[in-house]
Amino acid sequence: MVSGGLRVLIDPFISPNPLAEEVSLEGLSPTHVLLTHGHEDHVADAEIVLKRSGAQLVAPYEVAMWFGAKGVEDVVPVNPGGHLQLESGGHAAGVRVVGAVHSSTLPDGKPGGVPCGFVLDFDGVRVYHAGDTDLSMEMELIGRMWTPDWALLPIGGTFTMGYADVPAAMDMLRCRQVVGMHYDTFPPIAIDREAALGTVRDAGGELHLPAIGSVLETVN
Repeated sequence: MVSGGLRVLIDPFISPNPLAEEVSLEGLSPTHVLLTHGHEDHVADAEIVLKRSGAQLVAPYEVAMWFGAKGVEDVVPVNPGGHLQLESGGHAAGVRVVGAVHSSTLPDGKPGGVPCGFVLDFDGVRVYHAGDTDLSMEMELIGRMWTPDWALLPIGGTFTMGYADVPAAMDMLRCRQVVGMHYDTFPPIAIDREAALGTVRDAGGELHLPAIGSVLETVN
């Protein structure tokens, strides 16, 4: 996510990802890296990106401390309920840490603490990144308190909610613009794209499934 001088990278899983072969780690220069939990498919490239860029890491406590022990210097540990400001180049974004219904184990098998999601406010444009989660009543609270303009939701099923759950999530979040994530990377989370698009469209929303490397733009 890019806004002014802020470049926010969330859950980088690039070099082991068969769908991201055209994405270069060397081309990434985030000001901040946010991690939702400790699973390998969410943290695989975090260490190398953080050390190369000097970006600030925001992550659940156990995940943040794990990376700190690996030599990542600018570490901000959080848990659901936390709130903070991301700042860079005279620009700022507010972040609220929210809960997620999932598990969290670090790549070496250590417990990863409590998984989370983030609500980010970029000058009035609010984006909810759910992380890996099931459909939950947490979304009702997020919709009531922050009413995100965009929701990034996992749609692959098996390990998270699936696309059939998106209409209920939209209603709770009071949000009609959804970006799908956590799908098609591996066979257990493969989806029928046309069915997914139709399910959300029939519920009065718009599901975006952008190609890797493409850009979605929004204005306040």
